[in-house]
Amino acid sequence: MHPMVKPALRRGWRDLNTVQFGMTPAHAMVLGPMDTATGSFLDLLDGTRGMPLLRAQGREMGLPDGHVDRLVDRLAASGLLDDTTGGGPAAAALRENKEVMDRLRPDLASLSLVARDPGEAVERLAVRRGLRVQVRGAGRVGVAVASLLAGAGVGEVEVRDVGRVEPWDVAPGGLPAESVGERREDAARRAVRRAAPDRPPRATAGERAGDVTHGLSLVILAPRDGLGVHAPDPASAEGLIASGTPHLYAGVVEATGVVGPLVLPGDTGCAGCLDQRRTDRDPAWPRLVAQWRSGRRRRVAACDLALASAVAGLAASHALAFLDGDPPAGAGTRWEASLPGCAWRATPVPAHPGCACGSVTKTNGERTPVDAEAHETMAGRQPHAAQLAGTWRAHV
Repeated sequence: MHPMVKPALRRGWRDLNTVQFGMTPAHAMVLGPMDTATGSFLDLLDGTRGMPLLRAQGREMGLPDGHVDRLVDRLAASGLLDDTTGGGPAAAALRENKEVMDRLRPDLASLSLVARDPGEAVERLAVRRGLRVQVRGAGRVGVAVASLLAGAGVGEVEVRDVGRVEPWDVAPGGLPAESVGERREDAARRAVRRAAPDRPPRATAGERAGDVTHGLSLVILAPRDGLGVHAPDPASAEGLIASGTPHLYAGVVEATGVVGPLVLPGDTGCAGCLDQRRTDRDPAWPRLVAQWRSGRRRRVAACDLALASAVAGLAASHALAFLDGDPPAGAGTRWEASLPGCAWRATPVPAHPGCACGSVTKTNGERTPVDAEAHETMAGRQPHAAQLAGTWRAHV
């Protein structure tokens, strides 16, 4: 072990005996009592030394026997310590790729604030590179989400769509202006490859040709038509429900951004549950939806660029939280923000007893710790220790 005080947390002395790690209430922690010699020793915990050398240098600084080990254990138990050699073989291989690591260092620093154990942050980053995510929709939201996920280290991000790029599909962080007229899937694939820290593996011709869900950790439904996210068609997700594939809705309808629900099949409310609960509240809902779906489509749908970017950012954040093994805030919930205020509000999407998805049999769609562990298996991984151990952050 080569211990390192997590560098993402700024350190400051609150008084002569108390050290504060971190600035924001969500992540800051106060430790004390801390004498001056121990405070000076903290500077040696920079990841370049193993424990034998640290013990020897501690003795040279006058620290009593066993003090260094107790300090390291205390910092590790508080979630303040990382290990520059931890994370397993995949993490070690990632560290050796300096060019990729330099691109991902800000992400690694951020992960270190939510991953409890030493070496866990780089382990999560290495796990991302083995995941496969599919984004359905290559508009202003879909390509931006796909690029964000690829840039954050997700190894394989596919984008599915039809038609050719129109001028109104262009967006910063998404499709570039020079892609107008190209096939949407081809242009989106290039955008994703440009965003990735290295060249991810390319999907096979068979995977690109079919509606393949096998091996997918997550599908993001980001339709260019806002109706597809405002009133998602339950039939379009039947294959995802049947295969147990987690999926997340994201898009812009009129002047409202929508993220969610994140559907965990068999557990949380789905598009069918949303549709039936709306029908329960408003008997005219099916009639309206039928008219919206059968009416003449507008050639250019409303999609504010800044709002679309905000939607893409929140959707990518929820997706990464799920993929990293953290309890996802978007599970069974829709987040909406409307212009001009753009204040996000959350609306639960509980399971409906009349929906064929069967989620209502699981505590009406409410997640339990056991369910959270099961969904980690659905995503292709075992649950992280931090999730099973519970929260570790102390608020200042």
